[in-house]
Amino acid sequence: MEIPYWNTGWLEVICGPMFSGKSEELMRRLRRAQIARKRVQVFKPAIDTRYSAEEIVSHSALRMPSLTVETTASILDQLDWRSQVVGIDEVNLLGDGLVEIVEKLADSGKQVILAGLDTDYLGRPFPPIPELLARAEYITKTLAVCMRCGAPAKHTQRLVADGELIVVGASGMYEARCRSCFEPRSPVQEQLDFGLPLRPPDEIS
Repeated sequence: MEIPYWNTGWLEVICGPMFSGKSEELMRRLRRAQIARKRVQVFKPAIDTRYSAEEIVSHSALRMPSLTVETTASILDQLDWRSQVVGIDEVNLLGDGLVEIVEKLADSGKQVILAGLDTDYLGRPFPPIPELLARAEYITKTLAVCMRCGAPAKHTQRLVADGELIVVGASGMYEARCRSCFEPRSPVQEQLDFGLPLRPPDEIS
């Protein structure tokens, strides 16, 4: 869908699992804004150093220079208020404080484009994406390809034994999985006490 570029601010959210092209779509929109001679600023969390410390980098190696931020408040500290378009990648790594800041940016007349995971490694909604989806004017849901069966994938499967919510990594640590192949009670989760059976219901006597 082509979005009309009026003289007003709004929020766009691109969400989905890992390996679904979120960062590529974010960069595509930011480049279109640059072609239109809009002043663009790009941010990413400092914790995301997988491919580059100073660029947004997609899993297919597309790149775009960006500023890094330790906290959401750092976005306002580094913001050039002449910027018309603000892009932020990996927003799931920035926490709930991001919501107030991007609302302020949109209210001030800026086009804000956000990309991030919508669910965590347990399949739960990943803050702050749910709140951002409720406030956004435009939403794009991207799907990956299931690395087990080839079906459309909406989940991010963690492959390493770590119970922390945020573990930065890429291929080798995560896979895209469809609804059927996703294992919410994989060996990673068996190390945690969720009060859930560890076998499928039909195997429990």
